[in-house]
Order: sequence, then C-alpha cells, then structure tokens
Amino acid sequence: MKEAAEHVREVGLDINELESDFFVPFLDRAEERVRNALLDVSAYAKTQPRDEPRENEIEIFSFPIAVMLVAATEDSLIKSRYSLAEAKRASELLKAEEKEKLSEVANNFNWDVRLVKDVSLRPYVFALRFPVFLKNATGFHDKNWKLVNHLLINGEVYLTEREVSRLLEEEVRKYIEGKLDTKIKSLPPNIMARVNQLRQLAAEKREQIQLEEMPKRVVMEAFPSCIKGIYDRIAAGRPASHIGRFALTSFLLSIGMTVDDVFKFFRSVSDFNERMTRYQVEHIAGTRGSGTKYTPPNCATLRTHGICVSPEPECRGAVNPLVCYKRKLRNLPEEEPADDK
Repeated sequence: MKEAAEHVREVGLDINELESDFFVPFLDRAEERVRNALLDVSAYAKTQPRDEPRENEIEIFSFPIAVMLVAATEDSLIKSRYSLAEAKRASELLKAEEKEKLSEVANNFNWDVRLVKDVSLRPYVFALRFPVFLKNATGFHDKNWKLVNHLLINGEVYLTEREVSRLLEEEVRKYIEGKLDTKIKSLPPNIMARVNQLRQLAAEKREQIQLEEMPKRVVMEAFPSCIKGIYDRIAAGRPASHIGRFALTSFLLSIGMTVDDVFKFFRSVSDFNERMTRYQVEHIAGTRGSGTKYTPPNCATLRTHGICVSPEPECRGAVNPLVCYKRKLRNLPEEEPADDK
C-alpha cells in the first residue's frame, strides 16, 4: 500500500486529467471497486490482484480514485462498507504471504514488529509492542483479545500469524477510513455523475446491507412493531428521536447483539458521529460510565412518545418490548427461535 501510494504521487495524478479518455478504464475500475464493496463484501474480499502490467497499473491507480469517489458521496454507510471491504481483501491477500511479507506490511504502519525465532515459543511467530497491540485490539470485545490473555514479555505481546493478520485488517480499515474523511470541494461533472450513481446504489441496498450485517442470532421477524419501526427508519438512513435511538439500542443489546454490531448498524444514520455513537452505545451496554446496563423503556413510555402506534396481539398485557419479542419468538417455527435461549 505504501509503495502504491508513492507510485501514484510520483506520477502526479491530477483530478482534472481524469476527464480524458485515457483515464476511463481507471475510473471504471474505481467505480467497480466501490460497487462490488456495496453489493458483497465477502465476494470482494476474494478478488485477486491483476497480473498483466496494464491491468496492474489500473488496479494501483484505481484505489486512490475509488477513495475520492467514496469521500465525495459524504455517505457514512458507503464509507464504512468500502473501508471494511478493502480491509477484508487485504487480509485475504496477506493469508497467502510468508511471515516476512506480513512483517514488512506491518512495519509500513510503524508497528516495529519482530519475528520470533525461539521455537520454544511456538505457535507465536511475532512480537509486537503492547501499545500498538492495544491501539488495534481495543475495538475487539472478544475476551481472547484482552491483553491479560496474551503472552507479554518485556513490553512485547506475542502473536500468531492469524492474530497479526486480524490486527492488520483493523489497521487497514482505520487507514482507509482516515483517507475517506477528506473533504472533496468539487469534481468534474462526469465524475460527479459516478458519485451520484454510487449514492443511488447505496440508497437501494441500504436495508439489505443492514440485514446482512445483523447477527444471525437476532430474529428480526420477532421484533415488536415499535422497535421494527425505529429499526427501518434508521436502516433507511433517516434520523430518529433520542428516545427512539435509546429504545432500539437497549433492545438490540438486550437480545444479544454486541456493542460492535450495534455501533456498525448506526453508521448508516445521516448525522453519524463515530466517537459520540460509540460512547452512547457503550454507556447503554453498561461497559462505560456507571456500569448499569439499560433495558428498553416500558410500553407506556413508548406510547407517550408516539413510538408505539400499532400494537400487535403479542403486545396485549406486555409492559416492555422484550416481553412482546419473547412471545413472538414462541410463535415462530420451532427452528427459528432456537437462537434465543
């Protein structure tokens, strides 16, 4: 990635030059990258690099152009989806590399990672300074990523190839997200047309994307109508009231969604603020602040705020949306509620 960026700088790519016929293949590939990321992250991650010199050149130049297109959309869902897809692809490509190459890529990000030569320390292959480990592992909530669950010697965390690949994936995602924060003042009309097409595709696929990212153990068919209404509104990128966001967040966390999954869901909101959203979700989950994990507001409160507008049969006598959810789970075919123990 570092070498590719330097190559692009050496050529001195100018936005106005992109209007020429020569750059049409570069623009086409850049737009294709973003489209494929929006349509299917898993399939995009398996995309192999192009071998022919001309195709390889297009691949290199299309990346910064794709970043420009995504930044110009000013859409948080497109940005998060694209950065995730590129990070997943990088992770897949690194799986085929030797550990020396993995170390080289890591050090492009100033990791100062060290190869472990002591065979008695197998399966550990790398030693990484613990501040670097913490920077990238903090967002992982699996207990296996906690520092106390890793071998730590003289300020270095010992890691397997798989663990380093996962940490690098997160580093790449953050790197690309940083690039996407760039403000694009203006673009030539033909390029803006491509940007608008990407916006339209995202609008058409927004709900599908949100459904794909929803954890399998959550049974959406059992969502009470009040919660489903808030969910659909946010999935469409439309704003919701404070009480609505609180009700949805506390509900999703109560039925088993992780903090990370809830956080990712809110990325599609037009006024998405990463730092504030992360803080609010963690506060409701009880992992920040007082340590209290909140449950959804009761049904009377939701009625008062106009959120409960079309009660279902399962709502009769229920005091909280969670009660309705459990009742609806029981009414689903037997194989579906098995996820909710």
